[in-house]
Amino acid sequence: MIAKHAGSEPGVVLVTFRLPDSLQADSVHLVGDFNDWDKHSLPLRRTHPGGPWEVTIEVERGRTYHFRYLVDGAVWQNDWDADGYAISPFGGNNSVLRT
Repeated sequence: MIAKHAGSEPGVVLVTFRLPDSLQADSVHLVGDFNDWDKHSLPLRRTHPGGPWEVTIEVERGRTYHFRYLVDGAVWQNDWDADGYAISPFGGNNSVLRT
């Protein structure tokens, strides 16, 4: 699930990325244009033990971002609630976020 809300300033959007509690993993990271595809800077955390995975970030309003989730440092996953999908230059598809 992706939820968008007004950010702290007029030109930004607060975006919460949430993955279901059924995702069995030791770690999940949000990786995309908004963090230069850094595989470590945006970890998702469980909201409570056994709960859903979640991270909230602020991004610029009026932009399009490509992103994916990196599960356990090895498995790339898309978000099926994304605003769209785009072909990745590395093969496959990226999830798309429009703000």
